[in-house]
Amino acid sequence: MTGSQGTGRVTSRRTVVAAAGAAGLTAALAACGDSGDGGEQPADDAGSAENGADSGGDTGGGDAGGEGDGGTELAKTTDIPEGGGKVFPDQKVVVTQPAPGEFKAFSSVCTHQGCAVKEVANGTINCPCHNSLFDAADGSVKGGPAKEPLPPANITVQGDSVMLA
Repeated sequence: MTGSQGTGRVTSRRTVVAAAGAAGLTAALAACGDSGDGGEQPADDAGSAENGADSGGDTGGGDAGGEGDGGTELAKTTDIPEGGGKVFPDQKVVVTQPAPGEFKAFSSVCTHQGCAVKEVANGTINCPCHNSLFDAADGSVKGGPAKEPLPPANITVQGDSVMLA
């Protein structure tokens, strides 16, 4: 199986089979590599709940002015229910209003396995993948398999607008 022309084209059947096996192994490992719940994320749901609040960071309250440069407007303050909250899946943020005029924001990515939280209800931010619950006032874990709190997000309130800094 050697070439007599001296062109260096000596490819044995063993080399071809080994290369095909390596390619198949690579594809199999890539398909099995991430055991997170990335495919279960309900990111297309706006996630507003009637009594919802997402556990977020304490980033301001009331009509206190925020950073001068503003940022991206997430909502009007009237869009965030008192004692509840609203999930913003595109920005991966949840904003809550645990007390009148007090607005908090947190990452909407569950700390258990990375699913997107879906709603804020009854004082908790709720993840539908494995039922983790986070406190809407401070983002701490209230129940479920999650062990870490939701990280705070940076928002400001400018007039009647909630701004993502």
